[in-house]
Amino acid sequence: MKAVTALVPGGPEALQLTELPDPSLKPGEVLIDVVAAGINRADVQQRRGLYPSPPGAPDFPGLEVSGRVAQAAQGFEEGQPVVALLAGGGYAERVAAPAGQVLPAPEGIDLIAAAGIPEVAATVYSNVFMLAKLRAAQTLLVHGGAGGIGSMAIQLAKHHGAQVISTAGSAEKCQRILELGADQAINYREQDFVHLVQQHGGADVILDVMGAVYLSRNVEALALDGRLVVIGLQGGKTGELDLGVLMAKRGAVFGTGLRYRSLEEKAEIMRQVQQHVWPLLADGRLTPSIGKTFPLSEAAAAHEYFDSGEHQGKILLTV
Repeated sequence: MKAVTALVPGGPEALQLTELPDPSLKPGEVLIDVVAAGINRADVQQRRGLYPSPPGAPDFPGLEVSGRVAQAAQGFEEGQPVVALLAGGGYAERVAAPAGQVLPAPEGIDLIAAAGIPEVAATVYSNVFMLAKLRAAQTLLVHGGAGGIGSMAIQLAKHHGAQVISTAGSAEKCQRILELGADQAINYREQDFVHLVQQHGGADVILDVMGAVYLSRNVEALALDGRLVVIGLQGGKTGELDLGVLMAKRGAVFGTGLRYRSLEEKAEIMRQVQQHVWPLLADGRLTPSIGKTFPLSEAAAAHEYFDSGEHQGKILLTV
């Protein structure tokens, strides 16, 4: 099969289309002929040599795919449209995925577009709702709302009756955030998000991809009993935290990841996603935010576009 690998860490040019053996199927796995794969920040970090695959997972990028079942197994029928959450190896013509991380493709969604759903849906639902327990009438602050995770978080939170405030780095992206349903968009290059969020009484939940550079400001922006969930380190991994401010707010800071969780944990998250997110996709109350697609052979160009920061929504690789 053809797959995109990064033999040495580096920039987008490190990604090369190569020939690899088809994946060997382990007990409890489903073999999938890939139609499309989503690009995520973790793929970029892996390409740079900063975020290796977990032990036993393929050592090349790709955390989510859509496709068709290659052979009947584990309750799935041959040819059935599916999506899968992976620990790696999605930039390929074929993948083997644990059955608990494979779901029937959501009804009413184009199969290529569906490739951009598994990772963001699992990340948002597990962190915003299962962990931070966002409830109706509470306020969610989402950093980077025009991206794949941000756009999913905004839509899901609004569906659950929350007030949503989101940041972005341009007027165009702020407009997109409002179109997705956010109550307020903040251009972080021109506005102080802490001050504006505090005007609303603070955020009950903050979903953050920046890490260290926003740590102290995020804590300031929390409401009483607020929960800060850090899921990315784009702004560094070491920062100062004023414990006095955190304690005065009775706040909580969670650092979480999805890729290294156990198969059982991922399967439970995917069950929750199928139960709570799939119906919203089927009836149009939730729509995947897709920015641009590239053929698998142009993975380097896709990563270059991703690195530019210009994109909105998910970037996909088609097979």
